[in-house]
Amino acid sequence: MKKPELLLPAGTSEAMQTAFLYGADAVYAGLPSLSLRAGDGFDPDTLAQAMRQAHEQGKKVYLTLNLFSKNSDIERLTEFAGTVRRLRPDGLIISDPGVFLFMKEHAPDIPLHVSTQANVGSWLTVDFWRSLGAKVCVLSRETPFEDICEIKQKLPDMKIEMFIHGAMCMSYSGRCLLSSFMTGRSANRGKCAHACRWKYKLYLEEEQRPGEFLPIEEDDRGTYILNSKDLCLMPYLDRILKAGIDLLKIEGRNKTPYYVAQTARAYRRAIDDWFAEPENWRFEKYQAELDTLQNRGYTAGFFNGVPNSAAQNYETVQSLSDWRNAGVVSAWTKEGAEVIIYQKVAAGDTLYFLPPDRFESVPVTLPKIIDGFARKEVPVLSPGRPGQSIFIPTAFFKNVKPENLPVFTVARAKLKS
Repeated sequence: MKKPELLLPAGTSEAMQTAFLYGADAVYAGLPSLSLRAGDGFDPDTLAQAMRQAHEQGKKVYLTLNLFSKNSDIERLTEFAGTVRRLRPDGLIISDPGVFLFMKEHAPDIPLHVSTQANVGSWLTVDFWRSLGAKVCVLSRETPFEDICEIKQKLPDMKIEMFIHGAMCMSYSGRCLLSSFMTGRSANRGKCAHACRWKYKLYLEEEQRPGEFLPIEEDDRGTYILNSKDLCLMPYLDRILKAGIDLLKIEGRNKTPYYVAQTARAYRRAIDDWFAEPENWRFEKYQAELDTLQNRGYTAGFFNGVPNSAAQNYETVQSLSDWRNAGVVSAWTKEGAEVIIYQKVAAGDTLYFLPPDRFESVPVTLPKIIDGFARKEVPVLSPGRPGQSIFIPTAFFKNVKPENLPVFTVARAKLKS
């Protein structure tokens, strides 16, 4: 059996390099103009440079063009096609049938993928897209695994991609209008305000008492009635690998490099370990690492069919994890490491670095804090300024060598009680 491609999101160059460092085979990225990437960190020039670096490492980059077009978008497609021909991504991810046919004509050498936004959930629809020339179909997150397997069996030559981890949308594969209705920020342009995560109170009006609204609420805080838990299919990964799914996708185009690193690290090691010893594979140790990520609780989503109420978190949108993104290694010198911080650090704190080449974390206790800008010792330091870093002398790492924690290595820290 061939290993599936592990596909990670890359909203910035840093996230892309982090994904590859931690074992991603490919990333998906976008440009702000015609994709669900309104706040993306790429422009054509930075993306071209990032793609060159990716290809030098033998990695792939898929470009998103996954909006549903309006008339005002069509005149920009010709220019976008020129950008695609210049960038030459490994694939172009499209939702709109009209855009698909346009790019097929104007960028004929670029493989076309069908986005999850197209809501593909049956072998008949996959076969339709195959007949138009699609090379990959990204199935909707609402497709049960039993159906995914049937699709793969009926169309073995068509590459199938499925989501295995990330946030779930309360609407059908991202076709939500709440954000646009409430804030004017369209999810079809990557500007979703995540209105499903807000706290709602519901009211009941009895027909004979117009204007008299009776509240329906779980308690005095209201209810997060639309708030889904996060998708996590690590407990089912062995079944997915046995089924021969071609690409495994992690959601999170707006996530931090830390999220990219930790998800890539856990799923990369889990996939490799299963292929090495499938009979001895257990998901628990990889799941334990995913549990350290900020999450709203995990669900299998539609993997086993339509989920019940256990897939929702009605209580809170706060993370259930007591670990947080602490920092990232930005440079090494002979004297030590520069680490950009994302949490307040104080003397005596311990940072847990996640080396790309092994699964165990590397704890580093900081007997003192050295401001990376001023190179002065301080009792405590917060990430107030952009790029605020601390300097960690080599001696603090004990027996760990710089090559074990290269640039873009991330670190986490436990929340203080």
